[in-house]
Amino acid sequence: MTHWLVAPVILPAMLAPFIVLAARYHIGIQRVFSLAGTLALIAIGAGLVWATADGTVMLYQLGDWAAPFGIVLVGDRLSAMMVLLTAVLGLLVLIYSIGSEWDARGNHFHALFQFQLMGIMGAFLTGDLFNLFVFFEVLLIASYGLMIHAGGNERLRAGVQYVLFNLLGSTLFLFALGAIYAETGTLNMADLALRADLIGEEATVGIRVAAVLLLLVFAIKAALVPLHFWLPSSYAEAPGPVAALFAIMTKVGAYAIIRVYTMIFPPDLAATDGLFSVWLQPAALLSLALGMIGVLAAKKLDRLVAFAVIGSMGMVLVSISMFTPTSIAAALYYIIHSTLAGAALFLIVDLVGHSRASLALRAMPPVMGAAVISGLFFAAAIAMAGLPPLSGFIGKLLILDAGYQTGSAGLIWTVILASSLIAVVGFGRAGSTVFWKANSVEAGEDAGFKDAPATTALMAVGGLLALSVALTVLGGYVHDHMIATADQLFDPAPYIATVTETPGKLSTPAEGY
Repeated sequence: MTHWLVAPVILPAMLAPFIVLAARYHIGIQRVFSLAGTLALIAIGAGLVWATADGTVMLYQLGDWAAPFGIVLVGDRLSAMMVLLTAVLGLLVLIYSIGSEWDARGNHFHALFQFQLMGIMGAFLTGDLFNLFVFFEVLLIASYGLMIHAGGNERLRAGVQYVLFNLLGSTLFLFALGAIYAETGTLNMADLALRADLIGEEATVGIRVAAVLLLLVFAIKAALVPLHFWLPSSYAEAPGPVAALFAIMTKVGAYAIIRVYTMIFPPDLAATDGLFSVWLQPAALLSLALGMIGVLAAKKLDRLVAFAVIGSMGMVLVSISMFTPTSIAAALYYIIHSTLAGAALFLIVDLVGHSRASLALRAMPPVMGAAVISGLFFAAAIAMAGLPPLSGFIGKLLILDAGYQTGSAGLIWTVILASSLIAVVGFGRAGSTVFWKANSVEAGEDAGFKDAPATTALMAVGGLLALSVALTVLGGYVHDHMIATADQLFDPAPYIATVTETPGKLSTPAEGY
């Protein structure tokens, strides 16, 4: 049992209270410890990716209690990749927050930031559905504090809407967990996979209800239409670096769908027959279409990016809904791409907001550093719209190729290609309005703050885009890793054997419940 597996959860969990208790009034000390902790998370995440690259499944049993009775953390290719992605994103967002001094505009930013990282890391590493619920709640509490950071009535109103909608999802999650436990007597994912497979076709009603409820919960987290209403206002009103960190939050929902429905409720299970093709795929295509239409119709730059996130999640879920190793591999590649591109766009929106009276898409005086910021926006928009040569183009090609092998290839190709065209027009309209038409407007009452963007803030955005370029250049190697990850997901036997430590043996309720 390796203790490194628990480090991504324990480290931010220890840093957050330390920052509150020992460095509450010293922003410089908070920044040093927060940066050092996030750098350590990157090193740990890279180590986990290296350790699991050969297919090894790592296990950590809290208190040395074996599953299904104890709490376990499990590391495989998928969870290690998501931990590393979160740590890298966290570092660049943190650098931007310090450079733009967003972290100094309210109390406890760094403590909340570390609690947020703790919740995200825990959600990716947990091997237990109840603890997935617990980490979802940690995410919710910390994200609400970050969302209302620096105050404002609009931000508070959006935060309340965000919390209420996600509390509804938490309630559904508890109902689902209750139904699953009533049917199987366990919530450990590996043990649950064994038990769900033994349920006969005549007794699948309860477990099918639980599977549908879980899909609804994860769809809320992933902002799937029509459960997306909380996202546009919440992300648009959140501080720029907070919204950039939230780019990984919707991916938690996608991760949960992949993890739960490859291991516990695979498509060949009687209880989940038709769940993806009948329900998830149409909703995902609708999310993609409405998200990109929202990009075209948006009247403010921040809402445009928020709708782009909905569209990108639609793309991810379209790929997941095909539920083949090829499509899951494509979805994983696109998850990395859309996280980096979405975070970069939110930070660019924040840079634009520093030099404009508002983010409304109308001609105003030029922003400070317009040449650099417009170049960053152009690159990020190309990436998000899926144009060559950046990683979004490769991601869409992979998803289109996966769709070509399904019976609904015509519909999938039509929606993806049409939505890509709409996204290009929407981003082109926004960019020309903010950066090009601004040259013909004289400074007046609409002039903004005229603050020059901090160099470190620009470097953080540039880092995200540089990673997108690296994802393109190294696309072959990354995709090979994603194929191996998908193959591991569709063969959960080693995962189950590692967690239960008794291959082929199923404990009965009489033995422990």
